[in-house]
Amino acid sequence: MKRTKSYKDNKVKYGTVSLPISLINMVKERIKGTGMSSVSSYVAFILRQILSSGGESQEALNKEAEKDVKQKLKSLGYT
Repeated sequence: MKRTKSYKDNKVKYGTVSLPISLINMVKERIKGTGMSSVSSYVAFILRQILSSGGESQEALNKEAEKDVKQKLKSLGYT
């Protein structure tokens, strides 16, 4: 992060994060018609969701992976 900005109204400091242009373009396409005001606000929204979920999403992924492995083993004749 190179610099920070502080807005008087909300006292939140902001920094700069660099993203590949291709990723920025994908986000721009994703937010069209959603009312999301900018790429920055969308990225901040998604990061807040991920970080606030704690380990729940990782646990869900592990359970899904376990289910897939069990199905594959069953299809191979293992019970």
